[in-house]
Amino acid sequence: MHSSVPLFIGLRYTRSKRRNQFISFVSGFSLFGMAIGVFALIVVLSVMNGFDRELKNRILSVIPHGFIDQTPRLSDWSGLADRVAAHPEVVAAAPYIAGFGLISRDYGVQGVSIQGILPAAQGQVSVIGRHMVLGAVEDLQPGQYGIVLGNLLARYLGVARGDKVALTLPEITLTPAGAFPRMKRFTVVGVFEVGAQVDQNLVMIHLADAQKLYRYGDGVQGLQLKVDDIYRAGPVVAELSQALSAEGAGRYVSKDWSRTQGSLFQAVKMEKTVITVLLMIIVAVAAFNIVTSLVLMVADKRSDIAVLRTLGLSSRQVMAIFIVQGSAVGVIGVVIGAVLGTLAAHFVGDLANWLERILGLSVFDPNVYFISRLPSQWRLADAVLIAGCGLVISVLATLYPAFRASRIEPAEALRYE
Repeated sequence: MHSSVPLFIGLRYTRSKRRNQFISFVSGFSLFGMAIGVFALIVVLSVMNGFDRELKNRILSVIPHGFIDQTPRLSDWSGLADRVAAHPEVVAAAPYIAGFGLISRDYGVQGVSIQGILPAAQGQVSVIGRHMVLGAVEDLQPGQYGIVLGNLLARYLGVARGDKVALTLPEITLTPAGAFPRMKRFTVVGVFEVGAQVDQNLVMIHLADAQKLYRYGDGVQGLQLKVDDIYRAGPVVAELSQALSAEGAGRYVSKDWSRTQGSLFQAVKMEKTVITVLLMIIVAVAAFNIVTSLVLMVADKRSDIAVLRTLGLSSRQVMAIFIVQGSAVGVIGVVIGAVLGTLAAHFVGDLANWLERILGLSVFDPNVYFISRLPSQWRLADAVLIAGCGLVISVLATLYPAFRASRIEPAEALRYE
């Protein structure tokens, strides 16, 4: 019973009316600020998770999950593909040749990533064939120098199916007339639209044309892999590369999507971290308001504290009273913010669409952005982490005012009462 006195008095102080209305205002503002901070953090992190999910779903459905290359080139790619496909976590393998260059037409020039593919096998490691808006990947035929490019790149260059474009490689060809960059004209046979960055910087040509363009002969650069779990791609390709190298069939180099596209996802992760830190300032301001309200409360309750001390409460119990009072404000604010933030995170996409219809605006224009609606993915771990941080900050904010209350001397406080 004696140990529950600080809890009872602390909660009673939370509900009681203040003689000084300013203290009530500061306490209410603390609760409101804590709720707003937690609410904003949950909603913003859910939206960032949604963007991250959209990027991974769109990009990783198009690009291979992993690569196994042999230096200087891979001659018997079909035999290697059979051995690699025998791995229980590998779904499929396909040959490729990759490089970089410039694609140009009268309307402009753009740096691109060039992939030489075998259309019959590419569908097993990539779903880009399902996202063709013009033509088909199978329209790439050996010796005809056809090319498939992304929708954004096609719009930038102003090309359609049947138009000619020039591919320029970062190599120099020496001729009697002088040194010239290697260049080859291709015919556009297809356009794809995934809704991601690859729409702007990826072009595909037939594997046989890439072998002539890059002077690979009958060889290829390596194999593209698709695995069961994209997050296991790194260990799987590393394991395959080590096993193949141990066989003494040559030197193999492996890489996965986290290395080819890692900078993009790391940028999203860094942006998420920075936004989290910035929004935590709102929670910190609410914590400072808790400190302010408790300091004022201690000054307002000096005589009450003195009476409680004379009735037998220890300084530690007095300190616990104000810790309970300040923490109660933080807990209420965190709970309100977490509940509202969770609801908003689940319905923020529908709410954004409703506002677009009401206001007649288009926040995400499909002609400009890769997405047409605001994505959101609520995660329990994020909500628990945010709520936990809010509670810890609230408790820490009560320590200094509570310590000051515990140092009040009864005789000094009651001298002029």
